[in-house]
Amino acid sequence: MMMTELPAVQGMVRLCEDGWLQGWHERNGGNVTYRLTREEQEAAISCLAQPSGPWTPLGISAPNLGGEWFLATGSGKYFRNVPLDPVDALCLVELNDAGDCWRLRWGLSGGGKPTSELAAHLINHSVRKEATGGACRVMYHAHPAHIVAMSFLLPLTDREISRALWQSETEAPMVFPGGVGVVGCMVPGSIELAWASSEKMKEYDAVVWAHHGLFCSGPDLDTAFGLMHTVEKAAQVWTLVRSCGGARQLITDDEIRAIAEGCGVQIREEFLQ
Repeated sequence: MMMTELPAVQGMVRLCEDGWLQGWHERNGGNVTYRLTREEQEAAISCLAQPSGPWTPLGISAPNLGGEWFLATGSGKYFRNVPLDPVDALCLVELNDAGDCWRLRWGLSGGGKPTSELAAHLINHSVRKEATGGACRVMYHAHPAHIVAMSFLLPLTDREISRALWQSETEAPMVFPGGVGVVGCMVPGSIELAWASSEKMKEYDAVVWAHHGLFCSGPDLDTAFGLMHTVEKAAQVWTLVRSCGGARQLITDDEIRAIAEGCGVQIREEFLQ
């Protein structure tokens, strides 16, 4: 079997293509990382043909990720090109036992490095692995336009943006009943943005990066993509309603509670009135 035939790699290709088709990845915008299971790691090892690259310091330490393997998009690679040439646009990296260095095991056939935000992703993988008992395996960053637009129009607080999203689309309280975290405008790709996001990721599955985009996590690629899609769809409804002069009615707080109860999820009550 070739690496590109592995389900994990095919899932990455599909997510990248779907994200591109949604319009979330202009130029080389966005990135995604996936932490392989042990079974997936063993399957990948059986497909390896190229020699391992040298160990490269990450600049951060994530001991609870020591020895883990990650699929990642490449730095400067375009999502639109992933399905055309996944061996060039994607890569598989291995972390050392200390979780402070990485080496290339597959991919980037035309040269290059993993996403420039690899350290940022791994900081947040470390936090979400701890917060979810190891269930979280995906970090996905994209630039959906409507959630970015919301960050220009609402106070940049977790409560204000979460509640506005819940009030805009009935799927929202079902899919992210814990709400979303929000961080202010920060330098893209900076370690400061990574650490600020990781503080929010201790309790949220998704973090809005003001004027920039959205950072979502999940146990698998479908769930992370679905979370991104649902947040953005609710944000799109919110901005459409606002552009039409504002709402005549909203989904009320009691209706949000009823939706959550009917779906068997726990809404973040402190965000309601």
